Amino acid sequence: MWRKRIVGVGIVFLLALSVLLGRLIQVQLVETYHFTKHNINLVEASVQQRSQEMELDNGRGTFLDKNGESLTHQTKAVLILFPFLNKMDWDSKKVADIIGTSEYNVENSILDAKDPVVFGGKEPLELTSSQMSAINQLKIPGVFAAEKKFHINNNIAEQLLGITGQNEEQLQKRYPDRKLAGSTLIGLTGLERSFDEFLLPDGESKLVYHVDAKGGPLFGLNVKYVEPGNPFYPVNVRTTIDTDLQEMAEKLVDEQGIKKGGLVLLDLEDNSVAAMVSRPQINKTDPYQTDGVNNYMLKQQIVGSVFKTVIAAAAIDNKLDDDNKQYDCSRKINGNPDPNYQHGMLNFTESFAVSCNNTFGTLAKELKEIDENLIEEYAEKLSLTSLVGWQGSVFHSADFQQFNGEEKGRVFLNEEAKKDKNYVALTGIGQHEVRVTPLAVANMMATIAKGGTKESVQVVSDIQYKNGTTFFSFEKQELDGEQISPYTASRLQKLLREVVTNEKGTGRWFQDLPYEVAGKSGTAETGVFQDGKQLHNKWFAGYFPYDKPRYALVTVNLDVFSDEGGVNQLFAEMVKGVYEEQQKNAQ
Repeated sequence: MWRKRIVGVGIVFLLALSVLLGRLIQVQLVETYHFTKHNINLVEASVQQRSQEMELDNGRGTFLDKNGESLTHQTKAVLILFPFLNKMDWDSKKVADIIGTSEYNVENSILDAKDPVVFGGKEPLELTSSQMSAINQLKIPGVFAAEKKFHINNNIAEQLLGITGQNEEQLQKRYPDRKLAGSTLIGLTGLERSFDEFLLPDGESKLVYHVDAKGGPLFGLNVKYVEPGNPFYPVNVRTTIDTDLQEMAEKLVDEQGIKKGGLVLLDLEDNSVAAMVSRPQINKTDPYQTDGVNNYMLKQQIVGSVFKTVIAAAAIDNKLDDDNKQYDCSRKINGNPDPNYQHGMLNFTESFAVSCNNTFGTLAKELKEIDENLIEEYAEKLSLTSLVGWQGSVFHSADFQQFNGEEKGRVFLNEEAKKDKNYVALTGIGQHEVRVTPLAVANMMATIAKGGTKESVQVVSDIQYKNGTTFFSFEKQELDGEQISPYTASRLQKLLREVVTNEKGTGRWFQDLPYEVAGKSGTAETGVFQDGKQLHNKWFAGYFPYDKPRYALVTVNLDVFSDEGGVNQLFAEMVKGVYEEQQKNAQ
């Protein structure tokens, strides 16, 4: 009996030893760098237990403006102090003298610290190169001058650039074949999401100092500077954003009190985004708590009379633009007297200038009689119902899109609406189910300004290695599908200019701007009521200078009362600002 028990105990002991040995093999050999589903690097974890670290760069790529200046981060030369200094005698006075502060300030900065600190905290003291050299020549353990990357808290174009966060589930879903730590930041919205695969870190840069069990320094061991093994990373994504114009745009949007809306400014030389602003701003504490995380310049909106540009294009090609024909612009599209506008009898050109609803409701019905698909076809020709952001093949991805979250526009929601003359008339003035994005409207104006050539919109020009050499370039790209003819584009150019030059035109406010402007206004009923009043979307979309087009601009104020302004003033001030910027650069 006792022999059986000994054998049984021995078997249990051997099994336990085997399990322990297997676990040791798993920890020491198999999953040393990616332990458990959380991908814990056990080597790094063990080092962290006996070291103090200061991260200098998390290794994630950075966004640059068109001139190569960082939009999201700043690199600053700073003083870094390790907390074990509290337990030793060190020459804090020499350090204080070098940086021009008191000895008390230096010592007090680490008094209660448990981790290494940057002197100055949230507003770090920036060191000169001579100060850095002098500090490091002191060779005081735990005192270092180094360059550290800081995130810009009030960065511009925040919805366009997007946000990052830690989401282990999404990380594993996106990159099942890559071994990444669970704490790795990933792009959640905007360009951070679109370019996430390129921006992922290849390792972080940090200062590491070994300490004993009590947190004191292990003398004789120098600080280690750890950096990624690949010298080409992290990469930089160079955008087309003009920082001066972007900052100006954000300031003007806020000055005009735009609570929901914003603007899109396209540079027509390469059909790129020079500036894009969306409001409300992102809530930094809880981004998904409000709508600020949405980029409304990429979302479907009710466009109103701006859509009359599409009807005008279709009318021109189908010989319905006869200026000898008169329309009663003192009546609404249903034939009833219009209590707000009494323009009298007007022809096609005059009707476009004053944005006569009856004219374009009538034209929409006439187009339906010719072909019920015509309105949709011309909306597509002017790129309002397709994605206009750059998309194409980038390495292994055949359908890469620069703009994350861009929505397509639409004209009709169902086939039945195309056959109903009342719905068609409402569609002709940009109501009913017409939905387009401000980006697409800006691109429509760009298409007209360029004589009918429609191109995709770029917001990124290239991806660069750390040393500045090009990793991938995004070439100019024409949009698929039919285009309007040069003749039609020329006629639309004259109509859009008439909106400004006509003494009763809806853009007459722009006659005295430093650039000649062409464009179209829009006021759309949303069907949403607040305090018994209906909310509206206010638009102005156009391009300038008229004779040699350089920019397309759309301003939009969403969900406001009919008597609220903002868009015209914003458009005008932005045109003035662009002019002043061009004059300054020309000097």
